[in-house]
Amino acid sequence: MRLLTLFTTVLLVSCSAPISFKQGASVVPAGDYHVSPLAEALQELDAGKKSKDPTVACGHFVESARLAGTKALAGETGALALYNHAVGRLVETLSKEKNLPWGRRITVGTGDSAYTLAGKLEPNAPSYEREYVPVDSMTFHGKWSGHRAIRPGVGAPLVVIGPENREYRRTFDPPRVHAAMTAILRFEGHRSATLELHEPLEEEKISIAGRNPTLAADFTAPISMYIAVARPDKLGLIRLLNPQKYSDTARLIRTQKYDKNRIPVLFVHGLQDTPATWVPMYQQLLNDPVLRDRYQFWVFSYPSGYPFPYSASLLRKELDGVNKAFPGHKDIVIVGHSMGGIISRLMVTNAGDRIWKDLFGKSPAETKVSGASRHLLEESLVFEHRKEIRRAIFIATPHKGSIFASNWIGRLGSRLVRIPSFLADTRNAVASLVTVDTASMQLDRAPNSIDTLAPNNRFVISMNKLPIDPGVTYHSIIGDRGKGDTPNSSDGVVAYWSSHLDHAASEKIVPSGHSAHQNPEGIEEVKRILKLHLKTER
Repeated sequence: MRLLTLFTTVLLVSCSAPISFKQGASVVPAGDYHVSPLAEALQELDAGKKSKDPTVACGHFVESARLAGTKALAGETGALALYNHAVGRLVETLSKEKNLPWGRRITVGTGDSAYTLAGKLEPNAPSYEREYVPVDSMTFHGKWSGHRAIRPGVGAPLVVIGPENREYRRTFDPPRVHAAMTAILRFEGHRSATLELHEPLEEEKISIAGRNPTLAADFTAPISMYIAVARPDKLGLIRLLNPQKYSDTARLIRTQKYDKNRIPVLFVHGLQDTPATWVPMYQQLLNDPVLRDRYQFWVFSYPSGYPFPYSASLLRKELDGVNKAFPGHKDIVIVGHSMGGIISRLMVTNAGDRIWKDLFGKSPAETKVSGASRHLLEESLVFEHRKEIRRAIFIATPHKGSIFASNWIGRLGSRLVRIPSFLADTRNAVASLVTVDTASMQLDRAPNSIDTLAPNNRFVISMNKLPIDPGVTYHSIIGDRGKGDTPNSSDGVVAYWSSHLDHAASEKIVPSGHSAHQNPEGIEEVKRILKLHLKTER
C-alpha cells in the first residue's frame, strides 16, 4: 500500500501542469473612459474590435493609439494603458492575417481615415518568420504562475515565437525560441506611422515623442508560455526510469539571447527533475532590475537516471561547445540543486586520476580496459575543474550521499531504472578490475543515479576526499523543514551532515523541505550571492 501511494503521488505530480495559460479576448484596462477625454480613443478601439474587415480594424486601432498617445503626453490618467492596449490589438490582428509590415509599408483603414504603416524590427532580428502574441491576451494559471517579472511603461509586451530550430544544439537555443519583445507605434507626419519592435532586455528607455520613457515589458511570459505548451516538466520521471531513450535531451540551453556583457548563471537540476524546476527562481531573479541587467540564465538538462559522474561528463562537453560558440563569455556562476549540486561540484573539483586510483587500485595507464568503455570511464572519472566557473551555489546537495538512496525506497527505485546498454557494457568490462570492499555497493549490475547517491558509494567517498578548487568561491543553502534543529536537521531527503561543507563562503539554513531552491528565503539567498558576485567581477 505504501508503494502504491508513493508511485500514485509521483505520477500525479508529474502530470499536473505547473503553469497553464488561456489565450482569448483581451480586456480594456480599467477606467471610466466613456466619460473622460479618452472617450474618442475608446470609440475607435471598440470600432476596431467590432469590424470584420482586418484592414479597417487596424485603421481604428492605429487611430485609437494616436488619440490615446496624445492624451498620454498631456498627462491624462489611463491614457498610456489604452495606447498600449491599442498597439497590442494592432499587432494581434496583423499577425493573424500574416500582414505585419516588417521592412515594408502597408495601408490600414479606408478613405480619409487610412494610414500608411511601416514596420521596423529590433536590431539584428532573425530573417525567419515568427509568431507575435500580445501578453495581455494571455491568462496564466498554476502553482508557478504567481510570480511575474513585469516592467510598466510604454508599449505592448509580446511573446515572440520562432519556428522549429533544427540547429538548436549548435546554437544552444531551445528547439523553439520564446522571447520577450515590446511593440510601440510611432507617429510621423500626417496619417503615417511606424510599428516598431524592441527588446526590453536590451533597452530600458526609448525615445518617443520628444520624451524618454521606460519601455514596458513582461519578462516571464515567454518562459511561462513555453512551460505551458512544451511541458518539459513531464520528462522528469520518464528520463529517470529510462535515461538512454532520452539521451538526446542532455544539453545546455540558453533562456535568452546571448550577451557577451552579461554573466552566465548556469542552473543544474536534480534527480527526477528538469530545468522547469527553476522557473520560480528564474521568475524572481528576472524581477530584480540589477540581476536582470547584469546576468543571463542558462540551464543544463539531462536524463537523471544516469550515474551523476557520467552526467557531469556530459556537462563538460556542453561547456566545451559553449566556449566554442561564444568565445570570451564571462565566467560562470553555477547553481545546482540536489544531485545537480553534486554535478556542479564536479565542475569545480580537481580530481586528476585520484578517483580512478581509488576505484581500480592503479593508474589509468596500468588499468587493462580499452575501447568505448575506457573512453567513458576516463571522461567520468578523470577530470579537472572548469576554469570558466568562478562561483558555485549548492542547494540541498547530498555531498556525502543520502540514506534514501540505500534504504528500501531507494533500492526499489533503483531497480526500476532501466540501465543504459553502454553502461552495462562498461560494467562488464571492469567488473573483474574493481577492488570492491564490504562497505561498498557490489557491482552485480551497472550503477544508476540512485546507486551513486548512496553514502557508501565509492565515488561519493572518493569525491569527498578532494577539495574544491581554491579559485572557486562556493556557498550552501540547506533546508531544515522549519524545525530549527540544525546540525541534527534534514530537509526530508538530505541530512545536514551531508549538505554541509566546512569551508563554504556562506551557509544559509532555510525553513524548507528538499525543494529549497523554490523556497522564498532560498531564492533571496541566491539573489544576495549574485549581487555579491557583481562586486568581484573581473
